[in-house]
Amino acid sequence: MKLHIKLLAAIICLSTAIVGNGQTYKIVDTDVSDHYNNSAIISAPSVGQTFYGQDASYSGNQPSYTDNGDGTITDNVTGLMWEQDMGTKISYYDAFTKATNSTLGGHTDWRVPTIKELYSLAQFSGRCYGDNAMYKFIDTVYFNQPIGNTGIGEREIDAQTWSSTKYVGLTMGGDSTVFGYNFVDGRLKGYPMYQPPSFTTPMTMYFRMVRGNTQYGINNYADNGDGTITDNATGLMWQQADDGTTRDWENSLSYSENLSLAGHSDWRLPNAKELHSILDYTRCPDVTNSPAIDPLFFCTTFNDPSGSPGQYGYYWTGSPLMDGPSPYTDAVYIPFGEAQGEMESPPGSGSYLLMDTHGAGAQRNDPKTGIVGNYPQYFGPQGDVLYVFNYTRCVRDAVITAIIEEEPQLNFNIYPNPANDYFIIKGGVDYITLYGISGKLILSQNMSISEKVDVSSLDSGYYLIKATKAEKEVFKKIIIE
Repeated sequence: MKLHIKLLAAIICLSTAIVGNGQTYKIVDTDVSDHYNNSAIISAPSVGQTFYGQDASYSGNQPSYTDNGDGTITDNVTGLMWEQDMGTKISYYDAFTKATNSTLGGHTDWRVPTIKELYSLAQFSGRCYGDNAMYKFIDTVYFNQPIGNTGIGEREIDAQTWSSTKYVGLTMGGDSTVFGYNFVDGRLKGYPMYQPPSFTTPMTMYFRMVRGNTQYGINNYADNGDGTITDNATGLMWQQADDGTTRDWENSLSYSENLSLAGHSDWRLPNAKELHSILDYTRCPDVTNSPAIDPLFFCTTFNDPSGSPGQYGYYWTGSPLMDGPSPYTDAVYIPFGEAQGEMESPPGSGSYLLMDTHGAGAQRNDPKTGIVGNYPQYFGPQGDVLYVFNYTRCVRDAVITAIIEEEPQLNFNIYPNPANDYFIIKGGVDYITLYGISGKLILSQNMSISEKVDVSSLDSGYYLIKATKAEKEVFKKIIIE
């Protein structure tokens, strides 16, 4: 259940050790509001029900933009300023020349965005194909997003956007590769810098300049010594090691919702943008013999479908990827090892080779469920490996944005606070709801029955109480010891 936001008045810093609110890497929410099962849109599930804990179950920093009226758009969450209209496709190196020489909006500090900066604009409410509809994976009220030029033989989805982030390895058996995001089909991949088959002509793609917040995308990790890692830049706490078990999407959601780790029970499956935030693009198996993540974390290794060792986990997210005539069947995953595919090599030979087609740190999608023995399979023009049964790395909020009325019209008292086995509410409220700091619903109680609330089974930590009387709501914090 999403926590309804009324008036944003304060940021309460909650964790085992209280974290400051100077986040430099605020993750913009994915804009997903629909809930899904394995094949369809469903009504929002309640806590404890099947499919609870997916992207739409939690609400983060909602997208917010300002049109500056000069061809630039400011992201009010990240502090980044963006070029509104990208223009025509250009080469990777021409993108840097354009940024260096630009004075758009009177600014001279434009740059080519990193893949983490570019990904901050992604909205997974987008949809590609199906019912003759296309809803782009970016806010088209503020940004002009072109599609591929079908008049010259391109597909509509040939609308990839450059980042400045080069892949430290090679793809497709030897291509120099740059990561980019496609705001038309919703995928992040490594793209060759030069066009096949000769690989001498520069590849051209779209490009959107950025400026401001040069700390965006830079992590600030702390090892908590209890199996968790806190990123003080984003305010997220992470499960340090996956549990070595692969699951389909539904069971990955259930595992995350029921995880108890380091005294916390409010873990969840991360959305695509949260999981993407912990990628380390300076690493990949082929070059550093490691997954694309900081060494503070542990990723399970396994043999790939060809039998080769040293592959690293593909990890589920709670986010959908709506594509094709059956758009509700897939969810996003991120490979921290090679994003492999099976391709004909050499072309026309009839022989197929498993290779790193899109790079460690790509973002792709798998069917949410299937029969274990039927996978892996291969899909699409690059033969993407479909595992369906992927790994899970859970997240929780180490920093919470509290929802408190600036001038509350409903007064109530909580005592004792801090509480131990129970607390009492005084003030004539009708109903109270207790939330964990991630927004997870913990319990609800009709206060006409009793003013005493039993919390003896809850973990120590900070919680939020929403008190309701008639149509009025007020939030207050409580500490449970």
